[in-house]
Formats: sequence, C-alpha cells, structure tokens
Amino acid sequence: MKDLLHQVYFEDVEVGTEVPPVSITLTLQRLVMEAGANRDLSLMHHDREAAIATGSPDAFANTFFIMGMIERTLREWMGSKGTLRKITSLRMTTFNCPGDVLSFGAKVIALEPDNIVRLEVWAESKKGKTVTAEASLRLPSTV
Repeated sequence: MKDLLHQVYFEDVEVGTEVPPVSITLTLQRLVMEAGANRDLSLMHHDREAAIATGSPDAFANTFFIMGMIERTLREWMGSKGTLRKITSLRMTTFNCPGDVLSFGAKVIALEPDNIVRLEVWAESKKGKTVTAEASLRLPSTV
C-alpha cells in the first residue's frame, strides 16, 4: 500500500524527474466492471466478438479507464496536497486488450509559475507506448 503521508513539493522536482510507474493487468472482467461503472456500454469495450467486428483484436480499454489510470499514477506520486489541473493531448496509438500489462508513467517536462508542473504521460506494454498525453498539476511549496 502507498504511504498515505507521502507528499511531493514543488521544490522536490526538476525537469526530467520521473514518476514511478503504476502497472495493471487488463482482464475482461476489469473491462466489464469499468464499462458498467461509467456507463460506457459500447460493446467493443467488453464484448470480444463485437470488438473483433470493428477491427480490434479483442475487447479494449476505453478512454475513461485510461484517464483514470493516468490520474491514479499522478495522484499516487504527488500526494494529497497536490492538485491535478488537467490531462490533455490524449492519444491512444493501439488497442489495450485483456492480457496486456500496462505500465503508466510520467516525466516532468516543465516547471511554471504558481508551482505548476507539466508532465509527459504514457502507458506502455509489450507493444511499446500505447498511450501518450500531457498533464499539468499544482504542487504545494515548502516555502
């Protein structure tokens, strides 16, 4: 379990700081549960035959799942006093299907006024980088 007292401060980071990865194994059950939880009932996200009919090799993770895992990764790293401002430029480059082990990571690409941190964010698997995005967050200061 993650240390609940963990906190990253603006002064702790610099351009190039890497966020520890968060990994998760995709299962059909996980995709079904996630689709039901956010009411994304598009069959391609939880029905193999429907997904294959659309050109995917299998059912695949939807945008809500990917965004949720990016948020989890960033929140676990920054701590409870940080504020996630936005996730932008999300691009899924291939299907993330049951059996894939996704590792979500991020790297600081800019430090801005008002303790704003911009990050490059991604998910990768044995297929390579399957998702890219950018995020910005605000960290507390020690001064």
